[in-house]
Amino acid sequence: MKILSKKSLGQNFLTDNNIINKIIDIGNINEKDDILEVGPGTGNLTREIIKKKPNKIFLIEKDNFLYRKLKKEFKNKINIVNEDILRIDETNLSDKKLIVFGNLPYNISTQILAKWILNCNSNFWYKKLILMFQKDVAERITAKTNTKNYGRLSIISNWKLKITKHFDVSRNCFYPKPRVESSVLSFVPETKYVKFQNAKNLEVVTRVFFSQKRKMINKPIKQLFNNSNEILNKLKINLNLRPQNLSKEIYFEITKEYENLAN
Repeated sequence: MKILSKKSLGQNFLTDNNIINKIIDIGNINEKDDILEVGPGTGNLTREIIKKKPNKIFLIEKDNFLYRKLKKEFKNKINIVNEDILRIDETNLSDKKLIVFGNLPYNISTQILAKWILNCNSNFWYKKLILMFQKDVAERITAKTNTKNYGRLSIISNWKLKITKHFDVSRNCFYPKPRVESSVLSFVPETKYVKFQNAKNLEVVTRVFFSQKRKMINKPIKQLFNNSNEILNKLKINLNLRPQNLSKEIYFEITKEYENLAN
């Protein structure tokens, strides 16, 4: 019986076994690992994860019908939660750092990633994220300075995670077929990264800059700082640059200066 997907939940079920196994191989799962799968859908990836015999498997599925189906099929092989991933506190799932798999709903994929970066302190609850994104979103996540796709998502994603692009996935590998191609990325926490008083400040700074990305950077700097000339001189920033020309390290420095205003 074919299960009808729900557009409201952004459901496109991965059906290609070759791709499923390539994704699982990235995780390098062993019997001591605890696994979290977000949006398991019809359980195609879950079945293959179970074959690797990890210590524990946690599933988070928002769809009530799929939740009941998965619970009935896998019984005590999994721990399943019927909830919205954006409402879950993942730190309560396991005492171990999790390997996370997710064919994320396209309509909330960047929200999920931002949550796992901005709400996560130095004690990461995961040791690796293996996630599927719409291809154009993946290109924004991995974009480098001075490219058209470089923006807020690139800076925030690369703040404290090492990102690897593994492969693209054809739209023909899903049911129903999405309109776009997908890409699989993995994210591993860095041991050293810039610390902020509040991670939300990086979000604020990058939002101000990239809401006017075609403008020279003088305008967003003036919006953030009363002493804009002093900041520009201190950080040795060229006024003729645009937001996409500044490296992530410069944005980290600007955020540090922004935080100093409150002190």
